This record gives sequence, structure tokens and C-alpha cells, in this order.
Amino acid sequence: MNQNIKIFFWSLSASLGGFLFGFDTAVISGVEQTLQKLWELNSLEHGVTVSIALIGTVVGSLIGGILADKFGRKKSLFIIGILYLLSSLGTAYAFDWSVFLIFRFMGGLGVGVSSVVAPLYLSEIAPAHKRGRLVAMFQFNIVLGILMAYLSNYFLSGISENEWRWMLGVQAFPSLIFTITVMLIPESPRWLILQRGDVSTARTILHSIDKDAAEKIIVSIQKNTTKAKVVLFQKAYNRPILLAVLFAVFNQVSGINAIIYFAPRIFEMGGIGKDSALLSSAGIGLMNLISTLLGISMIDHFGRRTLMKVGSVGLILTLILVSQALFSQQMNLNVPFYLFAYISFFGFSQGAVIWVFISEIFPNEVRANGQALGSFTHWLMASFITFTFPYFAETFGGGIVFAFFASMMVLQLLFVWKLMPETKGKSLENMDNIIITH
Repeated sequence: MNQNIKIFFWSLSASLGGFLFGFDTAVISGVEQTLQKLWELNSLEHGVTVSIALIGTVVGSLIGGILADKFGRKKSLFIIGILYLLSSLGTAYAFDWSVFLIFRFMGGLGVGVSSVVAPLYLSEIAPAHKRGRLVAMFQFNIVLGILMAYLSNYFLSGISENEWRWMLGVQAFPSLIFTITVMLIPESPRWLILQRGDVSTARTILHSIDKDAAEKIIVSIQKNTTKAKVVLFQKAYNRPILLAVLFAVFNQVSGINAIIYFAPRIFEMGGIGKDSALLSSAGIGLMNLISTLLGISMIDHFGRRTLMKVGSVGLILTLILVSQALFSQQMNLNVPFYLFAYISFFGFSQGAVIWVFISEIFPNEVRANGQALGSFTHWLMASFITFTFPYFAETFGGGIVFAFFASMMVLQLLFVWKLMPETKGKSLENMDNIIITH
């Protein structure tokens, strides 16, 4: 098999975890009202039904690094596939509310673990000059999964009185494909050397990835290998920890989850009718997909910082326009266009860059735990923004909330300008010098 095709297949197989991540996150939107009526859930129980997967995601992001180091990247990806498969079948066949919650939580675990392990694996098997776009395939698949979940729910609507079971169960098919394909990919060569001391197998894999750089990479990995147990939270790793946490926080205080989850409500705040709001929401999903693909195509050419600078400026301007429109409290048909522009800038910058950047800034010996920290911060902030947005929007008004998001993007621009290093085309083993000296 051609070298480029081989690497692409490995990357595509691992990034399918992102597709399931997106699908699992969005599929609940098509069944939550039906389940509330079916099991006669009160508002609190209904809230638990919708958010239980998010709780599982936070837990999964905490244990993802542990699994990746203990069992390896490949076995962890296989475990993720099994979690998704059991979750889709379990929720589809659930005979009562408690059983549904157990399997829905299991799907959340899969999302959380995959947000750690998949970018980690992709960064460790990708050649340096292709790492950006190969790792960013994970984000593209998340967005694609979200869009496919919405389309799947639409086409399965009205299929039978048990349509909700089909909507949830259809995820079993991509879950099975993912589980099978990850059995065909190799283990991360960096994990093999660091955790197993298996230089021979690692050498074979690295030669098939980048023959010219293979021996140099092996020497660099061995040079940094230590027998002692390495702890993430120590002075030597303060800078990558700061970069990962701030990047994940800025990702969410941009307001992305508020817009994705509450788009129809935001459109209605702008005075747009309900039917038009739903149609405009579908447009957001499509714009997110297109802009993420654009960002992926440019990330290794222009670099991570350039995308983030352009994106930050665009996010500031579009958020100010949305805020201004909502302050007027009058019908404003420009609101959908402002939000489409916002999504375009987000997908092009933060959307394409986040999982790439966090997966490559930590040294080999703590990369799994560093990735887990970034993922956990991301999901913790996602939970906070999702749960608090309706309250703050009703209490202070949409104009104030979006002005806050805009101010946070000003801080993000300063972060990118002053603190964020450029990691384009650099070997993972040489990243220490770039992070420290920037």
C-alpha cells in the first residue's frame, strides 16, 4: 500500500471517533421531547435525560489519558468503539428511563475518551508536515457527525411509532465500522517506545510513516525517556499546561456551544419567526462543516497562529454585530448572516486548531495526561456555558451576553499574539524548545 494512502487510512480510521463524537452529541435533539412524554418525565428528569451524556463526557475526558497510557492508543480507540456500540444499541432497546440513562451515560464516556485519545493518536502517527490537517480531520468528523445526526433524525422522523429507537440505534452501524477499522491500524510508535520499550515494532511503523526521519525520531524519543513516573503538574510543564487550559477556555467563552445548542432561541431573540429560525439553524450546521474543511486545508500551509489571528478578529466583529442587533430589541434579518459569519470564522480558526494544538504542545512522557487536561477543561467549560446561557440571556438580555463573548475574544486575540507559539511543521520531539523559547 502506498505510504500516503496508508497514513490517510490510519488517520481516517482514528478520526471516525470524531464522527461518532458529533453524532452521539447531536442525536438526542430528535428524541428528547418524545422521551419526556413516553416516560412522563418532569422538568428535572428531562434535564437529566438531555445532560447525562455531557456528564459522562466530563468523566471520560478525565480517564482518557489514563486509558491511553495504560492500554495504548489503539486498544483505547477499540474501547471507545465498544462504548459507542453498546450505547447506541442500549438506548435503542431501553425499556425504562433508568436503563436509558445508563447507556446514554456510556455514550458520553465514549465522547470524552475519544476527545483525548483520537487527537493524541493522530498527532503521534502523522508526519510533522502533515500533522495539522491529519489531526484536524478529527474536528471535521465531529462537525460532519453533528450534521449527519440532524439529517438522520429528519429522514427517520415518522418511520414508525418507535422512530426514536431507530434514531438512536442507527449509530450502531458507524460504531461497528469504527470498531473494525481500528483493529487494522498500528499502535502509536511513541507509546510503544515510552511505555513498552518495543523499539523494533516502533521502528517498523515509523519507517512506514517517514523513512528519512524515523531513526532521528527514535533517538529523540529514547533520549527523553525516563524510568521514573512522570507527573504532569510540575514546574517543567507549566507553560504547555497554561497554553492548553487557556486555549480550551477561550474555545468555549467564544459562545460556540450557546449558538450551536440554542440557535433557534437566539434567532427568535432577533425577532425572527420560529420556522425561519429552525431553517437558519440548519444553515449553521452546514457553514460549520464548510469552514472547518477550509481551516483544515490551510492549517499546515499558513500555520496555527495565522488561522487563530484571522479567526479572532472575525469573531470579535461578528459578536459585536450580534450584540448590537440584540440590544435594539427589534426584528433584525441580519442576525442569521452575522451568525453564519461567526460560525465561518470559528470553524476556520478555533474549530480547526484546538485538537491539533493541544495534542502537540506536551512532551511525549506527559502528552496523554496533557491532552486529557485540555479536553477536561473544554468539556467543563462547555457544560458551564450550556447550563448558564438560558439564565443569563433571560436575566441580562442577549445583547449583554454576546458583548461578553466579544470581550473574551479580544482576550483570545491577545493570547494568540503574545503567548501562542507556532507549531507548524515541527517534530513532536522538538516541541519543548519551541514552547519554552516562544
